This record gives sequence, C-alpha cells and structure tokens, in this order.
Amino acid sequence: MNIHVLAVGDVVGDSGVDFLAGRLPALRKTHRADFTVVCGENAACNGLLPAQADAIFSAGADVITMGNHTWDKRQIVNYLDSHPRIIRPANYTARAPGRGWGVFDGPRGLHIRVVDLIGRVAMDTNFDNPFVKMDEILKRGDADLTLVDFHAEATSEKGAMAWHLDGRVQALWGTHTHVPTADCQVLPQGLGFVTDLGMTGPSQSVIGIKPEQAVNRFLGGLPRRFEPAPGPCKLNAVLFDIDASVGRCLSVQRVDLC
Repeated sequence: MNIHVLAVGDVVGDSGVDFLAGRLPALRKTHRADFTVVCGENAACNGLLPAQADAIFSAGADVITMGNHTWDKRQIVNYLDSHPRIIRPANYTARAPGRGWGVFDGPRGLHIRVVDLIGRVAMDTNFDNPFVKMDEILKRGDADLTLVDFHAEATSEKGAMAWHLDGRVQALWGTHTHVPTADCQVLPQGLGFVTDLGMTGPSQSVIGIKPEQAVNRFLGGLPRRFEPAPGPCKLNAVLFDIDASVGRCLSVQRVDLC
C-alpha cells in the first residue's frame, strides 16, 4: 500500500501564506498527496499567528511544524496547547507549551507519527540533544509510519540524523535554511531524505527577506525588523512515495512551483 507524503518548505510572510493557499490544493491533487506537512514558523516573518495557522490548515495542511521562531509571536502559545495538529520542536524544554510530536490519522486507517526537531549546530545550544530525543520518541506510542521535520542550520547535522534514523523512520526532511537542496535520496534501509525543502514565499529575496535588509546586516548596519520582500512567490516542496506495507520510502522528488 503506497501513500504519498507532501512536505512543504517554510512559509514566509503573508504573501507566502496567500501563495500556499492558492497553489497547495492543486498541487495535492496533481501528485495525489495523501498527507501534507507544512513548516509555518515564518508565516509572520518571525513566528506564526493563529489566523495564519488557520489559513495553512484550510489550504490543505494536515500538520504544521515550527522551529526556532516558535515563540516570536506570543499569540500562538494558547493555540499550540489547543490544536494538536501544530507541533513545535520536541527537544525544547518539557516546560514549553504545546507538543513536539503526534500520531495522526492517515489514509486507509494508517497512523502517522510526525516529529518536529531542532538542531544545535550554529543554533541555540540550550536544546536537548535531538538524536537522543528522537530515540526516546521512537520508544513511545504506536504508529505505522514516522515522518521527521529537522529544523537545523548545518547540513552535516541533518545528514547525520538521516543516517541515524535509517531503517526506523520512513521520511526525514530539513527545514530552516530556506534554500532547496538537490540531494533527494532513499538511504539503504528505506528512509527518504532531503537536506532542505526550501521555502514558500517571495522568490526575489534573501531567504524571503527584502534584499536590502540582508545586505545592510552584513555591511554592519543598525539592526532592523526583517520584512518579507515584495514581488512574485514560489513554493518549494518534496514528495515522498512510501510503501506502508513494508515501511520503506520508494522515491523522493522535488515538486517546486514558481
């Protein structure tokens, strides 16, 4: 029994939310996506507002994942506790609101576990070890398939996590850097992997932000609140074809839209 899992890269700004809303339903239909996970932590540029989360769900997301900007919009805190289909990194402190993983109903009676993790290389090291945390999660709860969004800066950390989980997880994708990678692959024991999905938002930008703001930062200018760039948008996503009967990913392919 094959299912198609669609993973959509970090949504940036209101324009990214609008573009997702306009394109995701047709993308799901075209690729016969059975289950869709969207990274939404940049929908408000830094953070996510409840109304934006509602719009992402209405567009067709089954689960929304978060990352290092989870707490940048305080309005999301109560939403995290009341909406189990939005998850924040599991290796945040246990005192943090919300949940880091869940088991969700999938097609044809399947139970799909989705886990959100955050890396520690070039990030805030005040997180629990994501490798150890993932090992703990895999010992808890029953699921037919497991999918992982690893929100991390370092490509080496993402790749190491994929090899660490090969044979125990069906799909793992990286988020956070907003730049799509061309390394879609299936590891020897059946884990589908891509280092980074990319992003959904302004295409004429520096990772979604106005180019002049990024240039100003690297020239040593005064800090400014980042703003999404204007102009046309793109949607970066990856499709995983998984044989649920044997628990192996069969193929991984990019399905980007401009």
